Amino acid sequence: MDLLEIIKKEVEGRLSGINSCHELEHTERVYNLAMHIGKIENADLEVLGLAAILHDIARKEQDESGGKIDHAQRGAELAGEVLRKYNLPKEKLDNIVHCIATHRFRDDNKPETLEAKILYDADKLDAVGAIGIGRAFAFAGHLGAKVHDENVDMDSKAEYTKDDTAYREFLVKLTKIKDKVLTGEGKRIAIERHQFMESFFERINKEVKGQA
Repeated sequence: MDLLEIIKKEVEGRLSGINSCHELEHTERVYNLAMHIGKIENADLEVLGLAAILHDIARKEQDESGGKIDHAQRGAELAGEVLRKYNLPKEKLDNIVHCIATHRFRDDNKPETLEAKILYDADKLDAVGAIGIGRAFAFAGHLGAKVHDENVDMDSKAEYTKDDTAYREFLVKLTKIKDKVLTGEGKRIAIERHQFMESFFERINKEVKGQA
């Protein structure tokens, strides 16, 4: 078993029981997308692959703490602890830890290396396009939200409530992602996925009115 598979098994155990938007399948999608972007952008694929597999290792801790734990910072700590057992070169280990610590890109914690920028993009891109719509509906269902509400109140503080529909998630958050990605290939994918989401919600708005 190679190192990537060993690490994946460890991550799988830590994600057991997590909500369906951040389960192991999300990690696998981020890995696949990161590898695609990394090959085009000439990244260090070993660093990128390990960082992608480990990026949400502390996500369950964040959820169980009610958001008091930052899964990016805690995940970077855990990743360092896990990987030190395998004698990776220091520069690779440091880069992996940096990738994980910055994949949320909050405050001034900015991705600086190419691999960190790619991981950031891959994680954000999994929230848009067809898979992003699927995740938005899955999360809305978890909250008990309506299937669709075209007349969403954009000014309401309805996040994480039964009013937080997939359409509200699209209008408030997902429309902004295409302007936040950092790499050339990431931008290309983001624009394509954004256009798909626009078409989807235009269609669903017609269908609920009986117009399609």
